[in-house]
Amino acid sequence: MTILCVRFQLPPTREAEFPQLLGLLEEFTPVIEALPPDGALLDVRGAERYFGRGPAGFASLIRLRALALHGVDCVIGAGPGPMLARMALRDAVPGTPRVVLADPDAVTEFLAERPVGALPGVGAATARTLGEYGLDTLGKVAAAPLSTLQRLTGARAGRDLHERASGVDRGRVVPNATSRSLATERPFQRDELDPDRHRRALLSAAEELGARLRALEKVCRTLTLTVRYADRSATTRSRTLAEPTAHSSTLTGTAYRMYETLGLQRARVRAIALRAEGLAPAERASHQLTFDPVDEKVRRIEEVADRARARFGPHVIGPGTLAA
Repeated sequence: MTILCVRFQLPPTREAEFPQLLGLLEEFTPVIEALPPDGALLDVRGAERYFGRGPAGFASLIRLRALALHGVDCVIGAGPGPMLARMALRDAVPGTPRVVLADPDAVTEFLAERPVGALPGVGAATARTLGEYGLDTLGKVAAAPLSTLQRLTGARAGRDLHERASGVDRGRVVPNATSRSLATERPFQRDELDPDRHRRALLSAAEELGARLRALEKVCRTLTLTVRYADRSATTRSRTLAEPTAHSSTLTGTAYRMYETLGLQRARVRAIALRAEGLAPAERASHQLTFDPVDEKVRRIEEVADRARARFGPHVIGPGTLAA
C-alpha cells in the first residue's frame, strides 16, 4: 500500500480554492481523504500500476500540475500507511518529497530516532510520562516490553502505542470524505473599516454557503468565521449550531453574532471568510418544529430561490441588501 500526504501551500486568502485542488488529485485516484483547509491523503495503490509511476513520480506530477494550473506549490510525504505518510510530510520540502519505503528495515530506521511526540495521537502529557522513564524516542518505545507501556498509559493505549512505534500502521484512507467542510471568502478591494460593509460581506458569504449546502443536500454542525486584517494577522471564531442546518438565515445570524463578539474598533479588514464544518447528509438531520410563521415563510422562499438558481444561475436571485 502506498499513501501520499499532500499539503498545499495555500495562502489563507485562497482557502476557498481547496475544492479545486482536491479535484486535481481526483485525476489520479478516487480514494482521497480531505484534510481541510489545505491537505489530503491519497491511496495510490491502483494508480501506481495504471500510471506506471512510483511515489516520487506521483509527487513530482502532482506538484507540477498544481503549479501550472493553480499557481500553488505543495509538499508531499509518502509511506506504506497514513500515519507514516503524515510523519514523512514533516521532512518534505517543495520539490523534494519524503518517501518512506514499504520495507520493515526502512520503516524502523525512519522511526527509531524520532521523539515520541512526533507520533500522531501522542499528546504532551503522554510524551512527558514516557520521557520520565527514559522512553523519549520511538525506537526505545518499540523496544520496551508491552506490559511496561500498558502500565504507563493503559492497556489499549499501550498496545496501540507499541504497534505504531514499531511501524505497524493500521490506518486507512477514508474515501468520499472530501466534503467535510465548505468555505467561501469575501476579499475587499481595499482595506475596509466600515462595519456595514463587513456585515454585507458576511451576508453574501452565508447566503452562498447555505445555497451550496442545500445543492449538495448537506447540513453543517459548526460555522467558523475568519477575519483577516491589513497587517496580515487574522482572528478566527467558531460556533457550534443549535442543530445541523443549511438554512441561510441561521448561518447569517450566527455569523453576525460571531462578528459582534470581536468588538472591532476601526479595524482595517482585508477579507472575511466563512467555513461550514461537520457536514452530514441532510436526510439524517432533524429540525425543531416551531410555530413561527416567519421562519416557515423564509424556508419556502429559500426553496423557490434555490430552484431559480438551479435553472438560471447562482446570481439570478439574492437578498435585496446585496443589490444596493
